Amino acid sequence: MSQPQPRLRISEIFHSLQGESTRVGLPTVFVRLTGCPLRCVWCDTEYAFTGGEMRQLDDILSEVAGHGARHVCVTGGEPLAQKPCLDLLRALCDAGYSVSLETSGALDVAPVDPRVSKIMDLKAPGSGEVDKNLWSNLEHITASDEIKIIIASEADYAWAREVLARHGLTQRCTVLLSPGAGLVDPQDLAAWILRDRLAVRMQLQMHRIIWGDRTGV
Repeated sequence: MSQPQPRLRISEIFHSLQGESTRVGLPTVFVRLTGCPLRCVWCDTEYAFTGGEMRQLDDILSEVAGHGARHVCVTGGEPLAQKPCLDLLRALCDAGYSVSLETSGALDVAPVDPRVSKIMDLKAPGSGEVDKNLWSNLEHITASDEIKIIIASEADYAWAREVLARHGLTQRCTVLLSPGAGLVDPQDLAAWILRDRLAVRMQLQMHRIIWGDRTGV
């Protein structure tokens, strides 16, 4: 008897331009999983905390294929909060997609398929969830992964600068610093980065610039 297919609770699947990471601007299919154990104060996807629809893995793969894109981003919520997310990531890689995973950094990334590019947050104090950082995850970050830190204040920036230096992160992977929307002036963050000569990439959320706060785009 064959094993039952993995099922995942999905908030939405949509085709858009990637708005963040080094893949910014690339046509991408987003698979947004429902649920998250964190409650960051600046979260812009609270609608994905609950609800969603249970869907079989083959059904998800079929919808992704229908968009005809090469890049797929699995996001949330926190996608790793659903164990079958690992099956989804592996299946997407097996199907030949270039796959990225947006994860909070609070859950173990060790089991993630090594073909997946992990875009992993480190939560600064201004998020309200700094205690949720699973620091052992840094052992599993490679040159194909990226670390993102959202900066909500100059104190957050100072925290990020110290963490990057302590762990030598800019020598290991791309590090992305983002100004918290409405919390930090992008010009200020740019000035701090240039002042300290940090080897990071500053990023703005391109999807917000294009579509504002609309979801599913």
